[in-house]
Amino acid sequence: MQLKIMPKKKRLSAGRAPLMLFLCQMISALEVPLDPKLLEDLVQPPTITQQSPKDYIIDPRENIVIQCEAKGKPPPSFSWTRNGTHFDIDKDPLVTMKPGSGTLTINIMSEGKAETYEGVYQCTARNERGAAISNNIVIRPSRSPLWTKEKLEPIILRNGQSLVLPCRPPIGLPPPIIFWMDNSFQRLPQSERVSQGLNGDLYFSNVLPEDTREDYICYARFNHTQTIQQKQPISVKVISVDELNDTIAANLSDTEFYGAKSHRQRPPTFLTPDGNTSRKEELRGNVLSLECIAEGLPTPIIYWIKEDGTLPINRTFYRNFKKTLQIIQVTEADSGNYQCIAKNALGAIHHTISVTVKAAPYWIIAPQNLVLSPEEDGTLICRANGNPKPRISWLSNGVPIEIAPDDPSRKIDGDTIIFSKVQERSSAVYQCNASNEYGYLLANAFVNVLAEPPRILTSANTLYQVIANRAALLDCAFFGSPLPTIEWFKGAKGSALREDIYVLHENGTLEIPVAQKDSTGTYTCVARNKLGMAKNDVHLEIKDPTRIIKQPEYAVVQRGSTVSFECKVKHDHTLIPTVTWLKDHGELPNDGRFTVDKDHLVVADVNDDDGGTYTCVANTTLDNVSASAVLSVVAPTPTPAPIYDVPNPPFDLELTDQLDRSVQLSWTPGDDNNSPITKFIIEYEDAMHEPGLWHHQTEVPGTQTTAQLKLSPYVNYSFRVMAENNLGRSLPSEASEQYLTKAAEPDKNPTAVEGLGSEPDNLVITWKPLNGFESNGPGLQYKVSWRQKDGDDEWTSVVVANVSKYIVSGTPTFVPYLIKVQALNDAGFAPEPAAVMGHSGEDLPMVAPGNVRVNVVNSTLAEVHWDPVPLKSIRGHLQGYRIYYWKAQSSLTRNRRHIEKKILTFQGSKTHGMLPGLEPFSHYTLNVRVVNGKGEGPASPDKVFNTPEGVPSAPSSLKIVNPTLDSLTLEWEPPSHPNGILTEYTLKYQPINSTHELGPLVDLKIPANKTRWTLKNLNFSTRYKFYFYARTAAGSGIQITEEAITTVDEGKLAMASRQVDIATQGWFIGLMCAVALLILILLIVCFIRRNKGGKYPVKEKEDAHADPEIQPMKEDDGTFGEYRSLESDAEDHKPLKKGSRTPSDRTVKKEDSDDSLVDYGEGVNGQFNEDGSFIGQYSGKKEKEPAEGNESSEAPSPVNAMNSFV
Repeated sequence: MQLKIMPKKKRLSAGRAPLMLFLCQMISALEVPLDPKLLEDLVQPPTITQQSPKDYIIDPRENIVIQCEAKGKPPPSFSWTRNGTHFDIDKDPLVTMKPGSGTLTINIMSEGKAETYEGVYQCTARNERGAAISNNIVIRPSRSPLWTKEKLEPIILRNGQSLVLPCRPPIGLPPPIIFWMDNSFQRLPQSERVSQGLNGDLYFSNVLPEDTREDYICYARFNHTQTIQQKQPISVKVISVDELNDTIAANLSDTEFYGAKSHRQRPPTFLTPDGNTSRKEELRGNVLSLECIAEGLPTPIIYWIKEDGTLPINRTFYRNFKKTLQIIQVTEADSGNYQCIAKNALGAIHHTISVTVKAAPYWIIAPQNLVLSPEEDGTLICRANGNPKPRISWLSNGVPIEIAPDDPSRKIDGDTIIFSKVQERSSAVYQCNASNEYGYLLANAFVNVLAEPPRILTSANTLYQVIANRAALLDCAFFGSPLPTIEWFKGAKGSALREDIYVLHENGTLEIPVAQKDSTGTYTCVARNKLGMAKNDVHLEIKDPTRIIKQPEYAVVQRGSTVSFECKVKHDHTLIPTVTWLKDHGELPNDGRFTVDKDHLVVADVNDDDGGTYTCVANTTLDNVSASAVLSVVAPTPTPAPIYDVPNPPFDLELTDQLDRSVQLSWTPGDDNNSPITKFIIEYEDAMHEPGLWHHQTEVPGTQTTAQLKLSPYVNYSFRVMAENNLGRSLPSEASEQYLTKAAEPDKNPTAVEGLGSEPDNLVITWKPLNGFESNGPGLQYKVSWRQKDGDDEWTSVVVANVSKYIVSGTPTFVPYLIKVQALNDAGFAPEPAAVMGHSGEDLPMVAPGNVRVNVVNSTLAEVHWDPVPLKSIRGHLQGYRIYYWKAQSSLTRNRRHIEKKILTFQGSKTHGMLPGLEPFSHYTLNVRVVNGKGEGPASPDKVFNTPEGVPSAPSSLKIVNPTLDSLTLEWEPPSHPNGILTEYTLKYQPINSTHELGPLVDLKIPANKTRWTLKNLNFSTRYKFYFYARTAAGSGIQITEEAITTVDEGKLAMASRQVDIATQGWFIGLMCAVALLILILLIVCFIRRNKGGKYPVKEKEDAHADPEIQPMKEDDGTFGEYRSLESDAEDHKPLKKGSRTPSDRTVKKEDSDDSLVDYGEGVNGQFNEDGSFIGQYSGKKEKEPAEGNESSEAPSPVNAMNSFV
């Protein structure tokens, strides 16, 4: 019997008595193994294995085959009922039963009708242990009736009306599939406007002239009989209103004509379903299909929602242009109200469909077969659900249990049959029937009471041969009743299994995950129950893997030469390998040029067709390996120079002298590729703890091919070797065989041991655990010990699992502790560890610093002193002191402002600190707190201090407005940071002549409450530079500078305007072009001489071009002032430097300014000569636009020169 022995694999550890692998008895669905020897004398009740579907629709043109297959021992006999009464097949010559089976064949092809055999059939399979029954099989022949003849009148309707073309197919079995086509068997196109309903009718939301046709044909396809029926064609004609009126006038009298409008737009109405609400019922697991089709103009769009819920995302689908909503695998949770909404531009309507989901019975727990031994107990459970709740009824051997023979070991409890102390006569087949109005479920489950001693079905003395380091599976198929227990032993005398890991599979198979050489031996499987015992010996041999130690190598040869590929194989001496050569994964060519000896493939007289991949395959009965090389054929070339490269990997690794703490590794070097090997690097892998990760082990000289390696306990070692020469390091060799060292006590203890409290009453001890390689054995744990450092207490110890933390609770606050963490495993303890010191948890400090004193150094800096707090009151590690300080209110306004606290922390035990960045003339408050690792202590009493006045910042802005011939008005905003009480403003100014020379400096004192000042009696058309700053009692603040120009004489402006007017006359244009050319030449000469350091004779130029109208403008320039920001330095009285510009709003901003003489000649309104005199004149701009000209920095141009001339 194949038994479900264990739900999971069970790992068994060795070293504790013989390996006893017990199988727990289970009461579940059991199958008797179909072993021929076992079935000869093992009885089993019948089990139905195959039957026809419950609703069986047959093709009346073919013979009827009703299936009923069953198994059992002895083989069951079969009988049938039809419509509830015995069906005597011997009396009907058309009915035959298949030998050894219950399947019926009714021959209706020769004679007879299918309708004669309609009915409900049920099969019974019976033997001496009981009777199993099939479902009720309802036989019905398929039907595909013809369409009834009908006369269909042509349909005439006007453009825009709705239309429904009925299909009404004949009722068939099963129902037909409906589709609409034309006479050419082409499907009619469907859209949001035209679509087919679930009932097969064709719906038009509104018709169009292109819908006119005479061949609307509904087809019904009956798949069961592979026939198609068609309805008579329907003719539809769509006409306009004018055509309709003509038709009516020609055929009718006294008939009211239609209106002139061809079609009228209208809101939606539903064509189906009817009314505002409807109901729909569906069964659980089916597809729920809801449909709404609307008419209207324009064509309505359909939307679907579920009231009080959402549509299931993964089960909802829209069909037929969203007119059909489908939900697959419908459940009771899908019940509710669904609303379809039809909407167009003229309105919307909705229809509510109330959906109720019912359910035919479905299994929750189906009854399972029971195999019991005498006096055992068991249960059959039959649990089903449905809507409405199904009724559960039991049958025994096909007979209702109420009238079945009584069994004292059986008790019925609703959906459960309880068996107690069964006997062999209790064997029977029970049927559970769960039914409601929507269907039924029927399940057979037998109770087979057997008293069988254990039997082992695996052949005795089976020999298993396994390649080393692979899994070995030793079979022990068994059967017995009661269920046997399984025990495994190794060795003829039942010696204990001392290996580490074994896995027992559910069928009794013993697995050795990594079979080693010492796994070889005889294994004994013993099966026991109360009726007896059976055992079986199997034998295991571990073979060395087959390896190719010399692989064929890539070769490039010349045509006509000979090439040899070597393939040297190492194998277990008891296995006989066969070596096969392949070319391009196929057989070698049948050509005498190819010869194969023991280790070589030789190809003589190579030609181009011989190029390709050659593969050497070594096979044994247990394994196979292969290696490939590519042959490239080239034209003859001169002998190439030697190729120098890194070495080939070593191979043929072997472990010998295997001891607990050492092993000897030997290997065969690979080709050195013309550069001698200087050393070998050996790496190891720990397959148990860190599989796939390689670590450096050691290095040996290149002349050595063996190494004695030191090992650690409890490590599953694999080794690999790399060779190195002057050109580099080779690829790693293949890994050696694995070697598992024995367990031992740990050699070291955890590191990074610390003790820090996370709470005031605990001590958290942490450490860095040992890794798997350092554990030295299974069962790694840690002994954690602690005691107070300054007390006489004994050590307190606890052993914890392989973790990295332990928390000691109930400790006093911030007390020093001595801590030790010692590793141990199943083999013993590591050496005694050294003690480290830690502290229990900190708590907040209890005392605030005292005697806080403040010394104001200046208006922005203060020094704070305090007395330290007692160490005991800190209750933790002293981190430092923290000063909170804030500006409480202004000494100037005395108005309360928003308090923004600032924090400064002073590390360690400092008792003083400096507070920088204070605001002058302010009122400050501070307190001091001590800080430890837990947080801050209480604050000291607030200490108040004031900062003295400071010098103010620069005025926020300075503007020059309303310039006149002899006056300028200055407007400004007070400093943003007065830093005290303003006492006055200081204004200094001086004129700047055309050569940038500064005139006498005038100094004015202005009251502090002023923000506007007018300067009078100034020179007209003169540039002035201003210096402006505020003062407090502490001194003068930062100055701001500005420049401006008084306006020019009005009369000269009018004269210039007239000149511009003359210049715009057409007759003067030619003269201006000539003058402009001369000025351009003059400017070029001027700039060339200036760049060479020469002096341009300005006076000569002026005399040559003397003009009484123009010359006065040299002094009385009509340009407006340019506003520029200058250096704010108090001693800056120098002329402007290059690069200074003032914003167009004339607001002065604090920025550096670099003006130069050249700048004064780059305005729109004028140009400077080398001697500082203007050569430019007005260029047609109005007086109100000078500020725009100040933003320009264009170079002198002929146009400006021409304007000067005019």
